[in-house]
Amino acid sequence: MKQKDHHCYKIVHSIVIWIGLLLSFCSYAQEHNLIIKAQELVYSDPDESIKIAEHILNTSEDPEQIAISNLLIAKAQIVKGDYNKAVIFAFDKTNHTKSITKNTQLELNLVKSQLLRRVYLDTQAQDVLDKGKELLKNLPQNSYKDSLQCLIKLEEIYTLNERRNSDKAIALIEQTQREFNSFLKTNITEKRALFLAKERAYNNLAQYDSAVVYIEKTLKLLNTSQFNDLYQKALIYRELGYLHLQKKEFNKSEESLIIASRFAEIINNPILLMEINKDLSINYLASNQNAKHKIFNEKYISLNAEVERTEQLAVNSLYSILADQDEEFFKTEKETHNNYLYLLIAGLLVALFVGGYIVIKGETRKKRRKEIINYLEIVRHKDVKAKPVKKTKPKRISIPEETEQLILSKLKRFEASNKFLNKDISLAVLAGQFDTNTKYLSGVINKHYDDNFNTFINKLRINYVIDKLKSDPHYINYKISFLAEESGYSSHSSFATVFKSIVGMSPVTFIKLIQKERAESKQKSSN
Repeated sequence: MKQKDHHCYKIVHSIVIWIGLLLSFCSYAQEHNLIIKAQELVYSDPDESIKIAEHILNTSEDPEQIAISNLLIAKAQIVKGDYNKAVIFAFDKTNHTKSITKNTQLELNLVKSQLLRRVYLDTQAQDVLDKGKELLKNLPQNSYKDSLQCLIKLEEIYTLNERRNSDKAIALIEQTQREFNSFLKTNITEKRALFLAKERAYNNLAQYDSAVVYIEKTLKLLNTSQFNDLYQKALIYRELGYLHLQKKEFNKSEESLIIASRFAEIINNPILLMEINKDLSINYLASNQNAKHKIFNEKYISLNAEVERTEQLAVNSLYSILADQDEEFFKTEKETHNNYLYLLIAGLLVALFVGGYIVIKGETRKKRRKEIINYLEIVRHKDVKAKPVKKTKPKRISIPEETEQLILSKLKRFEASNKFLNKDISLAVLAGQFDTNTKYLSGVINKHYDDNFNTFINKLRINYVIDKLKSDPHYINYKISFLAEESGYSSHSSFATVFKSIVGMSPVTFIKLIQKERAESKQKSSN
């Protein structure tokens, strides 16, 4: 009897084990199917892709599936233009678990590099790519490895294009096409990306005929993918619209940009929408459609503020994450190296940082004192004018010499006019008036005036008010609100804030100082 009971127990135990294994297998298969579904939706319905990936994160304990879910969410957030959330998931600590496959680590490195590049941390982006190249060495040679190698090359090409190294970008594209010729014949997505990158490079070089050739090749491959990639469609049509705009084909540009905006609205990407609205604003300005220009310029300005906030959050998150990673590195090193040596290095770094901070702070204060003195000199001596202090700074973008001089001469004429008093003036509007782009105009202002666009306009306006206060006795009696309106500001408070930031004192204090000096001067002359 006992033997029979024992036999029954073994049978029941075996059945329970098999049922458990079967349930585990079904659960794994279900989660695997969900991952495939999320991958398919990343570029067409990023919100749904995020929901699926978050569900896997909440239910799975498998490190590989968690890392893949983080990767999918990061990609989807990039498609949505939210770099800060993308950073959080791409750099999540759970992605560093040793059990994660090299394939997933490589794809995470590509996303990390893309995020670092987009916030101009090029050195860190290249470091991450180099780590990816090391991981690639251990993978077997197949089409997946070719795809990853091609994506790494594309990241380097995007960096060159965005930093205006267009000749180098074209050389690297042609090298990549030769190296992966067989792979590109059957892999349309990578081939299309290379065509689009080549079009951008030729566009940057103002070689529009060559750019047209490659945008047409890109369009031919647009609908050949098995997935509905709305993100790529928005990018391609925006690029097509920008190319038509450069060629002054305003109707074609408008048509392409409107199509691009529809795709960008579906995926809700504010960065793409900002760029599209900027191009539409310039288009309408150049084609004398002032009402439409005003509408789209306002949209651009609103989206630009939103994008700047999001990008700043992403930069802050990245610095925090990189700092944490450095801290982890030092902790690991302390276990195998001399503790006092690393403490000394840390102390030196802190000392350098503090010393550098003090020096920079001191220079900033000196600069502020000089600016106040310069403005006071304008009031005391009519023959003295404030001049911008030129500083040597590394060039952020390469501007042709002829274009730079042309923009500079137009800026000089702009300074001599009173057009800067226009409340609607903006970088995009002025670039349109100058028949150039915002990056070139901003670069020339930074180089020759040592200021960004907003500070440049504010200084012109404040100089105008100071000159009026100096030369016209009636201005001294006007209300601050009148001075604000006269100099192009929409409110008393914004004028007072800008005035104080530039002059170093409030408008009321400044006017009292002038009144006092005039009274003293009048008393001396009567004596």
